[in-house]
Amino acid sequence: QVQLVESGGGRVQPGGSLRLSCVASGNIFKIHAMGWYRQAPGKQRELVADVAGGGHTNYADSVKGRFTSSRDNAGNTVALQMNSLKPEDTAVYYCMGRITSSMAVTNEYWGQGTQVTVSS
Repeated sequence: QVQLVESGGGRVQPGGSLRLSCVASGNIFKIHAMGWYRQAPGKQRELVADVAGGGHTNYADSVKGRFTSSRDNAGNTVALQMNSLKPEDTAVYYCMGRITSSMAVTNEYWGQGTQVTVSS
């Protein structure tokens, strides 16, 4: 079994910063990529940042220059530093991992989600 557990999030004023973290644990053979998605009320879930094993990160156009995602050396933790936050960044943020388990099965695994609210 593979688990992704997120931390961070909360409420911040426009222009402020927040940092999210996500740790993958369990029966992991290999982590191919980890990333962040978000879902605002009434909208579809969308990509925020996707960090592949080689360190290349793909960002949504709406967050480029404001958000930075990084993985630790062990590769099982991913962070999302969010700066210059805007009200339109308000959403539930989900951590995602493309992981091959010790049973040699590759799936996308998801965290439980953490709320980010940007409001004055």
